[in-house]
Amino acid sequence: MRSRKLITALAVVASLSVVAAACSSDDTASTDAMDGAESAAPAETTETITDVVAGNEDFSTLLAAVEAAGLGETLAGEGPFTVFAPTDEAFAALPKGTLETLLKPKNEELLSSILTYHVVPAEVMAADVESGEVTTVNGATFTVDASDMGVSITDGQGNEVDVVTTDIVTSNGVIHVIDGVVLPPQE
Repeated sequence: MRSRKLITALAVVASLSVVAAACSSDDTASTDAMDGAESAAPAETTETITDVVAGNEDFSTLLAAVEAAGLGETLAGEGPFTVFAPTDEAFAALPKGTLETLLKPKNEELLSSILTYHVVPAEVMAADVESGEVTTVNGATFTVDASDMGVSITDGQGNEVDVVTTDIVTSNGVIHVIDGVVLPPQE
C-alpha cells in the first residue's frame, strides 16, 4: 500500500510536467472522462496555479519540484489546467532517496515528465469528473474512478491515489489535492 501511494505521488509530479508540455505546444489532447467537463467560468481570482502552490506550505515539495523542472512559468501561463497536486506528505511517502534523485539537474527531463503527468489540459471541476481514461499533458493516460465514495486515480503503473481536496480555483485552472504521487507507464 505504501509503494502504491509513492507511485501515486510520483504520478502527480508527472502530471504537472504534462501541463508544462501542453502549455508549450498546440496539442489539445482530450480525455474520455473529462470531455466537455470544462466549467463555464472560474471564480474571480488573480492567483495562478503557481501562485497557489507557492503560497501553501503543504505544497513546498511540489513547488521545489516544479522549480527544479523549470515548470513554474508554464503553470503560471494561460491554461486552463487541472492539476492533481500531491502534498508534502505524499512526496515523503516515496522511497528514501527518490525525491532527492529526481530533483538533481541531470534528471530534469524525467521530473518534468512525472510532473506533467499530474496535469490535464482543461479545467475540470469536481462536479464534472466522470470515470474513465484521462490524457495528461505528458501524453500518457491515467484512469479516474468517480463514485459516491469519492474520486481515485490509477496511474500508468497500477498505483491508486485518492483525491482528498477539490476545486481550488485559480486564474488559469483548478487544483485537486491527491494523497500520493502518480507515475506514467514505464517505457
